[in-house]
This record gives sequence, C-alpha cells and structure tokens, in this order.
Amino acid sequence: MLYTAHEIQRTWLASMGTMAQSTSSWLLSPSNPMSYMATSPVLARGLEVFAHAAAPRGKPDYNLPFAIVDGASVAVSEEIILRKPFGQLKHFNRAVSGRKDPRVLVVTPMSGHYGTLLRGTVERLLPDHEVYVTDWRDAKLVPMSDGKFDLNDYVDYLIGPGGHVLAVCQPAVPAYAAVAYMSANDDPATPLTLTMMGGPVDTRKAPTSVDDLATDRPYAWFEQNVIATVPSTYPGGGRKVYPGFLQLAGFMSMNLANHMKSHWELFKHLVEGDDDSAAATKAFYEEYRSVCDMTAEFYLQTIDVVFQRQSLAKGEFVHRGQLVNPAAITRTALLAIEGEKDDISGLGQTRAALDLATELPESKKAYYMAEGAGHYGIFNGSKWRDKVAPVVEHFIRKHDPAKLTPLPKRGVVPLHVEPDVVPGVELA
Repeated sequence: MLYTAHEIQRTWLASMGTMAQSTSSWLLSPSNPMSYMATSPVLARGLEVFAHAAAPRGKPDYNLPFAIVDGASVAVSEEIILRKPFGQLKHFNRAVSGRKDPRVLVVTPMSGHYGTLLRGTVERLLPDHEVYVTDWRDAKLVPMSDGKFDLNDYVDYLIGPGGHVLAVCQPAVPAYAAVAYMSANDDPATPLTLTMMGGPVDTRKAPTSVDDLATDRPYAWFEQNVIATVPSTYPGGGRKVYPGFLQLAGFMSMNLANHMKSHWELFKHLVEGDDDSAAATKAFYEEYRSVCDMTAEFYLQTIDVVFQRQSLAKGEFVHRGQLVNPAAITRTALLAIEGEKDDISGLGQTRAALDLATELPESKKAYYMAEGAGHYGIFNGSKWRDKVAPVVEHFIRKHDPAKLTPLPKRGVVPLHVEPDVVPGVELA
C-alpha cells in the first residue's frame, strides 16, 4: 500500500507540475498582456520552483563527453565491461594512446542515489587514470527471477581484477571486507590500494544522527515500517525493497530548514534574473532528487551488520562461511579520508580501518582529513578537486610498481566545474 500510495501521489504531483510550468511560461510570454503586470513574473517564478520540485526523475547521465589530458581535450566514451543482474561495470574510455595510467575502480554507493552522484569524482580522475565505476541498478527494475541481492552479494561483486579501488561512503565497508577476504585467500587479483572516503567502518566512533537513527530502533522496526513491495507496473513487481523515496524523505527531513532556505533562494535568483545561481541550485536538486530502490535484504543486513552490530569492526563479519579478518590485509595499501564537518560518517569511523589492519606495515597506511569539508565535499566540488584528489592521485602512484605516466605539474585541472554544495545542504 505504501508504494502504491506514493505512485498515486507522484503521478498527481507530476501532472500539477506540468500545469505549473505551462502557466509559468504563459505568464512570462511577451505575447501575453498579463506578463507586463508587476506580479506576473513573481507568480511565474514561484510556479517554476514548484514545477521543478514536482517533476519526476529517472537515472541521470554522467554527461562526461571529454577530458583534459596533457592540456588537450580528448573524447570520452562509456562502455559496459560486465553486466550482472543488480549492476554493471562501466569504463570511461579516453581517446588517448601512449599513456600508462593506473586502473581505478570507483565503487559508488548503494544508498538510495545513483552512481552519478560521483560524477565530479570521476571527472577529476579522468585525466590521469583509467576509470571504472560500479553502476548499480534500481531494484524495482530487477525482475524477481534474478534472485536476491544482499551485503554478501555486494562483496562478491567487488571481487575482481586488481588495480586500485576507491570506495565512497557506504561501500567502504563491503570494499574493505572484499580486500580482507581476498587477502586471506591469497587472491592474485587483490587490489594494490584501497581508498575509503567517509565510510562507516566503525560507527561507534563519533556517532552521527544517521548512526543514531539506525541504532535507536530494533531491527524488527525497520523490517516492519520501511520495507515496501514494488507494484506490478515495474519489472521488479513483487520485490521487497527499501524505497528511494523514503531515503530521500529522510535526507530532506535531516536538513529541512536548509532545504526550504535553498528553495527560497532559488525563487529569489529566478525573480532577480540570476540565471547562473538558479541553474547551480537546480543542478544540485536534479541529482539530489534522483533516487532508486535498494533490495530489502541488502538494506536490512546493512542496518544489522554495519550499524547495529558493527560486525566488521568487531571482527565478526562472515562472508560465505569465512570470518573476515582485517588483519589478513598485508599487501593492499590503505588510505582513509574523512571530512572535518561530515555529519553522515563521523570523524574516526573511516580511520578505524587503518587500526583494524594490524598486520599491514605503517608505510602502507595513510590518513587525510579534509578541513572544512562535509560529507559531500570530500568527493565533489572544489575541496575534492583542489585538496582531496591530489592526495588520492599521489597515494595511488606511490603504491603502484608499474612505470606509470607521471602526474603533470599543475594546479587545478581546467575541468567542467560541478556546482559546489548548496549552502547548508549535504548529500548522504
């Protein structure tokens, strides 16, 4: 009933939004005598803000047609390397030759948003890396015949050819578990490096409101109150999921006052004709409101294993019948990155991964705290481009024995500029 009610509301709002946008365009049309009334532009912009908020959204595009390599613009094409029921491996193929750049797998979060949330991360890495990303599917689009997908399946998806792995937020846990599992089994494909950014490896460290939400209620509460059944109108009809719209509602409620302020500022920018500022805010919310569903088994196991029992941090996480022991990590260099003002994964939660790898030499461990950065800022925006990315780049090359193309001596690469976080708003 919950999902069906949402679909009815979504359809109704989409219709109202279309009407609002049409009315807004009519009020602003020079051929309409009413457009010259003082109140018409104000009313039109108010309707435009409502229409933008009510518009239905699907999966965004990466929209990265080129990259700046050695000072020149080169074409970039997306190619699918591997397809699986719940995700695919995507490669950003640069039209370059004669370079030997490190292969980097960017593990995108399965936390309600699409992988394009890391568009700015991928864009910054493209000039000097062969970039691959995990492109997760919306669970409501996966037929029941394709089976289940839980946290252990997630770990399995990450076990593959070596290179370097960069895990942002939620996947820090399964990526860390995968590296420990591969290390214990002496897998030749064990990554050379693993960079974890703002991940909940040990949520006992500096708990945030997100951690409190996951631990203040019993497991049964989540099972009974936030799991819904996908309607038959979707390919995944009948599948139990944690809906993306609930995740979005949770994110919005965490910073409701800031979101309301941002929309008020959007309205003022539109009225004043400040198109650049309005476009930046719209771009932010285009991504922010693009959400997808997670399978119920993955969501519930994450609540249980990561947040309520902290199994990996306590040495109790079991994968395919084998206890995952971080002490087995002896070859993969680890870099933990945290944001000073991260209100999703508190300071120390990601750094804990370094302490848990007790047999890894200190020379293979590194930590970086991005001053003034929130959760979103460590992998997107100016702080990521100017401060965090250089740390990641040099760490990867330091621990890669291949004769790689040297990093250019440069400041900030002249890339397409992703809008920074709207003031006061953070993405999870």
